[in-house]
Amino acid sequence: MSEHIVVVGYGMAGARLAAELHARGGDRRITVLGAEPHRAYNRIMLSTLLAGRIGEPDVELVEAIGPEVGVRTGAAVTAVDRATREVVTDDGERHGYDHLVLATGSRAVVPPLPGLAPLPERVVPFRTLGDCRRILAAAEGARRVIVLGGGLLGLEAARGLAARGLDVTVVHPVGHLMERQLDPPAGAVLAGTLAGLGVRSRLGVPATAVSAGATGVRLHLADAEPLDADLLVLCCGVRPDTALAAAAGLAVERGVVVDDRLRTSDRRISAIGDCAQHDGTLTGLVAPAWAQARVVADVLTGADPLARYRPRPAVTRLKAAGIDLAAMGDVDGTRDPDGPPVEELTFADPARGTYARLRIRDERLTGAILLGDNPAVGTVVQLFDRGAPVPADRRSLLLGRAFGEAPAGPAASPALMPDAATVCRCNDVSKGALVACWRAGARTAAELSVATRAATGCGSCRDAVAGIAAWLAEADPSTTDEVRETVEVAS
Repeated sequence: MSEHIVVVGYGMAGARLAAELHARGGDRRITVLGAEPHRAYNRIMLSTLLAGRIGEPDVELVEAIGPEVGVRTGAAVTAVDRATREVVTDDGERHGYDHLVLATGSRAVVPPLPGLAPLPERVVPFRTLGDCRRILAAAEGARRVIVLGGGLLGLEAARGLAARGLDVTVVHPVGHLMERQLDPPAGAVLAGTLAGLGVRSRLGVPATAVSAGATGVRLHLADAEPLDADLLVLCCGVRPDTALAAAAGLAVERGVVVDDRLRTSDRRISAIGDCAQHDGTLTGLVAPAWAQARVVADVLTGADPLARYRPRPAVTRLKAAGIDLAAMGDVDGTRDPDGPPVEELTFADPARGTYARLRIRDERLTGAILLGDNPAVGTVVQLFDRGAPVPADRRSLLLGRAFGEAPAGPAASPALMPDAATVCRCNDVSKGALVACWRAGARTAAELSVATRAATGCGSCRDAVAGIAAWLAEADPSTTDEVRETVEVAS
């Protein structure tokens, strides 16, 4: 009898794992059980859906799976029976497994404020496609919206709703926005940029209660006048969904504890994505989840039984209309008194919405914040990714150019980028991989994305992929004028 692998969760991690298992072939059955009633979708694109720039079909994930993969949507798993190696769904069905993978993701945090239990009709968390639908329905006829939470997700929601012409106010208890990724000066510049885009910020004021009725909602604030709106969107963080693992007796701390092979305390059960805690760390980002899916697929299929998950340093991108932000590494200003000295370089132009900060130790970038129009952002991300030495002229990184000169570094032109340079961090696609696919017959940015999955994650590399496609079209003498025109349109 063939091996049976059951995946609990049909989000971005579970869907990718099913595709990775299918791609490796072999004699096995795969069952994916998803609690949500629809196909897997790109959660990162939900803010773009809120803005009305795309429709629901555009957020759907299209992963290559075969007949050996059975997907059941609307099937919430309620229990794991480790003794019989079965999972039980909410309709009473039992599914036996040889190996179980938990990809249960995370849930939106609802703060313990008076007035939020149960959630009023005009108060909606922002986490899932269902949440997005409810927000859009509530936004019909609305004029004012409050977004509670000034982290990455909150700002994406605020920008999306403002793009629909709504009056949006972000309320955040900390003194500056995105405090996990930004320092106070960068947060202040970002707040100014958002104000220019129609999003006000109320910072450093905790919420104390919510009052909601049939016609509106009021957010009460500490030491401040309450705010009234037609809709309150909660973006107060997420918490790993570990209830199923904990009830099954698996080791759980903040997340489901896993080793380098993503195995839990039960060797027949793995965990990936938002719910997994590796080496004491939670991910919460798509790139690590997809990297974990590759490792689990290699281990379970025998393609690479010794595969190990090795996390890469995280790069946070906020790329919305009017906002371009990249933050990475250590930017909190801490110093090791016994370590080598740290170089700090900072440039701020709040009037233009520009801020740049670099931290350099031993000629390597240890942290960076780039906000606004900076031509060097691609170069900075590449140097951070590869741990490569920074150029002697620091100004070319900080300002994007050195006193009127052309932008410096490998991001200035695809021709100058090394083949090993990572173009798509979500899917770990290098420039060399894109060039190889072009030579194999992919002739547009869209075809390169299909072949390599580049630009199918957060989408921040879409322009880079289109630029490489355009460069290849010009550099390849066999490319016809028709193909060139197609690439130019795609870019």
